[in-house]
Amino acid sequence: MKFTEKISNKLNELLTKNYDAEAGYKLASDHTENGTLKDYFNRKAKERYDFGHHIKNEIKAYGETPDKGTSLAGDAHRAWMNIKSTVTSNSEEALLKETIRGENNAIEEYKTILNEPHLPPTTEAILKNQLSTIESTLKEVKAFEIMA
Repeated sequence: MKFTEKISNKLNELLTKNYDAEAGYKLASDHTENGTLKDYFNRKAKERYDFGHHIKNEIKAYGETPDKGTSLAGDAHRAWMNIKSTVTSNSEEALLKETIRGENNAIEEYKTILNEPHLPPTTEAILKNQLSTIESTLKEVKAFEIMA
């Protein structure tokens, strides 16, 4: 397997995770009545949509094809979030806990790819920027959780 194909495969995995996160944030927005959280979740969904476009462009720059759609694991996670928020008395707290779990997973996935040797500078810059944003998001969501 050539290097660009290997990196593109890893970026495609990350792209799928961003599709999952975007769909998860949209679901979270749909399951809260709190206007502040609804707006926040919608902004984060748009942010992950934008992340996906940056990653897609990077994959295309390697001459490879970006994946389309969410993962089965992400679909299952959203179904679980949907059920949990329906039966939990404090659905906002449940949504925030799941968001924290998802962001922690995203941080680990980004770090794994960033540890790849010989990562092209453009790819590294995109992923480091996105990782930094996700780390900030994690802090923000933890602050929301404290207030919930």
